[in-house]
Formats: sequence, C-alpha cells, structure tokens
Amino acid sequence: MVTPRAILLPYQRRWTRDTARFKLGLMSRQVGKDFASAEEGVRDCLDRPKTTWLIGAPSERQSLESLEKWKEWAVAYHMAGRHYLEERETTQGLMKSASIEFENGSRVIAVPGRPETVRGFSANILLTEFAFFEDPDATWRAVLPSISNPLRGGVKKVRLISTPNGIGNMFHQLWTRNYGQARARPGHPAPNPPPAPRPSGLAPASAWSCHRVTIWDAVKDGLRVNVDELRTALGDPEGWAQEFECEFLDTATVLLPYDLIGACESPLATEAQPAEFWSAPQPAQRPPLYLGIDFGRKRDRTVCWTLEDTGAERFVTREVLCLENLPTDQQLEHLRPRLRHATRVCLDYTGPGVGLGDFLARELDLWHPEAHRFGRLELCSFTHALKCELFSNLRMAFDQRALLLPISREVREDLHSLHRVATASGQLTYRASHTPDGHADRCTALALALRATTHGASGLAPIWVFSRAPHSSDRPLAG
Repeated sequence: MVTPRAILLPYQRRWTRDTARFKLGLMSRQVGKDFASAEEGVRDCLDRPKTTWLIGAPSERQSLESLEKWKEWAVAYHMAGRHYLEERETTQGLMKSASIEFENGSRVIAVPGRPETVRGFSANILLTEFAFFEDPDATWRAVLPSISNPLRGGVKKVRLISTPNGIGNMFHQLWTRNYGQARARPGHPAPNPPPAPRPSGLAPASAWSCHRVTIWDAVKDGLRVNVDELRTALGDPEGWAQEFECEFLDTATVLLPYDLIGACESPLATEAQPAEFWSAPQPAQRPPLYLGIDFGRKRDRTVCWTLEDTGAERFVTREVLCLENLPTDQQLEHLRPRLRHATRVCLDYTGPGVGLGDFLARELDLWHPEAHRFGRLELCSFTHALKCELFSNLRMAFDQRALLLPISREVREDLHSLHRVATASGQLTYRASHTPDGHADRCTALALALRATTHGASGLAPIWVFSRAPHSSDRPLAG
C-alpha cells in the first residue's frame, strides 16, 4: 500500500521530516515546496487536534493556491473538512482570509502576507515566497507575537520558504546568517554584503534549520522537468540564477503595493465594454480614448488597456481586454475597432510586436506625425531606458491618484506582481515572474496606455515612429 508521504521526493521528505521549530527553505521554483509544506501541516493537524496553522503568501492568488494543496493532502489523509470560509472587504475586494476547519477542531487560515492580515493570530506559521512580500520585515514583526507568546497556546512552529528575491530583505538576512554567504557564480562578484546585525526578536541563529534545494538538486532527487527547455523559455540568465539556482543577486521591491492599488480602485472604472461600444460610430462628444497594447502570441497573453480622459487630470479605465491563445488574425479582429476609436495608441514594439506594429500602421492609417510628435501610433521598443521611464511614470500616476482602476482581483494581482530591481552594479530594472496569471501583462499595457495620454517621451528612450506611409520593405525611422 502506498502511503501519502511516499508521494514526496527525497528532498521533500527531508523537509517534512525535519521537526525543528524554526525552518528555512531556500528553494527553486517548481520544486513543490508548498506541496511538501502542506503535507507537514496537514499531518500536524491530524496528529494534534485543535491545532491552528497560518499560511501567508505575497498575494491572494498564492495564498489560495497554497491552501488548495492543504485540501489535497487532507483528502489523502482522509481528514474531513467541517467549514470553508472566505472573508473579503467587498465582493471583488481584497481578501482578508480564507480558512478550513477540520472535524477534529484543527484549522488552517490563509491570508495575503501583509502586516495587517497576519497580526492577531495564535498559530503555527508558514510564510511561502517570503522574500516576495511587500514588506517582509514589517510582516515578520507583526507575526512574531503569534509564535513567541507562551500564554497563547504554547510553542509554535515556523516555516519560511522562498526563492531568492534580492539582497538585504529579511529572508536574505536570515538565510546568510544561518546558512552562510551565498556562493559567487563564475565571473560574478560575491552577491552578498556582510551580514547585518541580527534584528531584535529573531530566533537565535542556531535555532534555524536550513534546507537549500536548487532545480539541479531536485532533478537529481527525481523531479521530472526538462531543465534546458525551462531555461530557454525563461530567457533571462539573471532571473534563472535567482529563481532556479537560488542565488541572491540584487535588491527588489514591489512597484505597486496593494494599498496604493486599492486607493485607485473605483466603481466608475470598468473592465469590459459591450461590442456596441466599439462598433458604433464614434460620438462627437466622447472623451478621448488612449490605448496601451502589450502583445503576446504563445507564452504571454495580449492585453489592450483603454483609458478615458475625464478632463480633471485623471484617467478612468474603460476596458482591460485580455486575449489568450488566439492566432494573430483573430486578435486583430478584436483590436481593429478599438484602434479606430483611439486618440493615441502605444504598442510594445518588441519581439512579435514588431510585425504587428508594422501591419497596423499600414492597414489602419494610424501614423500622423505632423499632428503629434509621435503620431497616433507610437511603436515603443522596450529598451532598458524605456522600461524605467514607463514604470517610473506609472508609479507616479498611482502616487498622484491620477488613475481609476476596475475593482478586480485579476487586475490587482497583475499590477502587484511587478518588482523594481536594483542590481549589484546599481542599475535599476523591472522584473515579474511568469505565473498562471501572466507576466505583468496588464501592468505593462497600463503603463503604455498612460504613456499614450502624454505629449511624448522625455527623450530618455529611443522611440520608433513612422514619418511616412510604410510599405512592406520599410523599417521605422528613429524619431
């Protein structure tokens, strides 16, 4: 008879069999760290009635995904659930918590990993992808009383698991202090600064049991994954080193925290429009519409974000069109009516977007540089300088409450997924992980739409515009 634990691979069993009170897991993506941690937690709930576990994750989506793995293990261990409860601020608003209560009185509570959501519990703690929390330091301080107060249910267990996300954050400090300096890769300087003094309230260094699992370790232990295919698909050597080889390389922070996104959400904004909105002749009095298009064909979706000028230095979202797994000709059927109604359009002119940009400018007559410095259609080549300009301006617009967003979990999670990264050389860039929800595609489309509302770039980025009607053999001319 196969027992549930026999499903685990050797490195996962080493993690679940470790009974240390404090455990740190520095683990690659796609090695099943949440799956293994759920097994340990469910078994603990089964063995000790009236046990409580708290799951914290960087986003609502990740919290709920982690909770699903607990449900799977509960079924495997024949644990009957008594109640499932999900609490939100509003129907589509931020999730406060989701919980499962078992028949023996044990329960597991999943929350987004923010200081205000983890505070006040007395529970064992599992913080997954801890390095990606908005503010891991403040979250840790908020959760500390849950595990350190002897009057609140006795000794509690702590499990922190994550892939790296830069240096200097709480997860990086805990790991380097307890496991040692991260190893430098050939041709690269050692990425870690000297360990910082230990913040008050942390467990002694000797209390933490450390587990390091790279993608190579996992494959050696039997994980079936095509590493070469995965590395080629990612196409980012630095990202590969961090997310799959567990190297700490740079410093990263969330570009748009939940509180900032929430402050711009409004019932006045809409996520979709009926077909009649785009097919009917454009009314003379309709406010200007601005589009940002992030084009994807296979791995990433296409997102067309529409902003409407309210006339009060604020732009309201009218539509967030997402096209997934559609051939280019079918995508064009959706985009054509929107482009015809738009005052200005900014298109990602990188990769597959190059061919699309050339085609749209020729077919729809969207170039008019004599009326605007960049014409009605601006083809944006995604250089490093342009990305910095796009996303810096986007953050300023949020700070100024200049955007109105639909109240949508999918939109909120996408906007929250982008990180502002400072590399070891001091260069700033922006990075988002590929997830089932995309690759910050909505965030990129919104940044492009915001750019379309302006009168042109600051000159930091090379912008491609058509100075005359293009033909099939033409290349865009630098503007």
